[in-house]
Amino acid sequence: MKRKPVTTVTSVDFSRLALAFIPVAGVLLIYYCWSLDLRNVSYALARMLVQLLAVGYVLAYLLSTELPAVVFAVLLLMIMVSSWIALGAIGKKRKELYAYACCAIGVGGSVTLLIISGIVLDIKPWYNAQYLIPLAGMVFANAMTSVSLCAERFFAESERADSFKQARSIAFNASLIPVVNSLFAVGLVSLPGMMTGQILAGVSPLIAARYQIVVMCMVFAASGLSSAIFLSCLAMFNSEKAQ
Repeated sequence: MKRKPVTTVTSVDFSRLALAFIPVAGVLLIYYCWSLDLRNVSYALARMLVQLLAVGYVLAYLLSTELPAVVFAVLLLMIMVSSWIALGAIGKKRKELYAYACCAIGVGGSVTLLIISGIVLDIKPWYNAQYLIPLAGMVFANAMTSVSLCAERFFAESERADSFKQARSIAFNASLIPVVNSLFAVGLVSLPGMMTGQILAGVSPLIAARYQIVVMCMVFAASGLSSAIFLSCLAMFNSEKAQ
C-alpha cells in the first residue's frame, strides 16, 4: 500500500487573507440589522488584525535570534505581564500580591518548561527561540489563567468566613477546572491547535498526538504548580498581615 505524499500548507497571501473577512462581514451585518453596538466588536477585530500582524514581524526576528539574553528577556517579560494580568480580578490587592504572582508563574512555569524543553524534547541549544518561545507562551498563558481563577476564588471563599485550608482547596480545584475539562475533551470534542497545525503541515497524526500529549502534560503541570505556589505565598501573606 502506497503512502500518500506529504502535503505542505498553502501560503496565505494578503488577497486570500482578505477573503477570510467575508463571513466576518456577515456577522457584522447581523449586528447592524439587529441594532447592536458595532463599536466594541469592530474595535476587537481591528485590534486582533493589528496585533497579529505586528507579532508576526516581531516573532520573525525573535525566532531567528541566537542570543540567549534576548530569549531570556522575552521569557521574563512574559512572566511579568502574565502575572499582572492574572491579578486583574482582585482589585486593590493587585500591587501587594504582584511579587507572589510573579514567583508562582515564574517558578511553576519555568520548572515545567525546563523539564519539557530540556529533557522531553531535548532542545539544543536550550535557548533555541523557535521552540522555547512558543512553548513558553503556552506555559505562561495557562499558568496565568490558573492563578487568576485561583486568586479570585480564594478571596471570594475567604469572605464567606471559610478556613484557610477550605478556601485553599476550593480555589486550587477551581483553578484547574478549565485544564481538566480540556483533558476530557481533547481528541473527542476538539483537536488542539498544535496538533491541528502539525497535521496541516503534513506530520503523521500519530506523531502529532504524541506532541499533543506532551503539551497537555505541560499545561496541566504548569497550571497546577503555579496555583499551588501562589496559594502557598498567600499563606505567607496572611500570616504577615496577622502579625
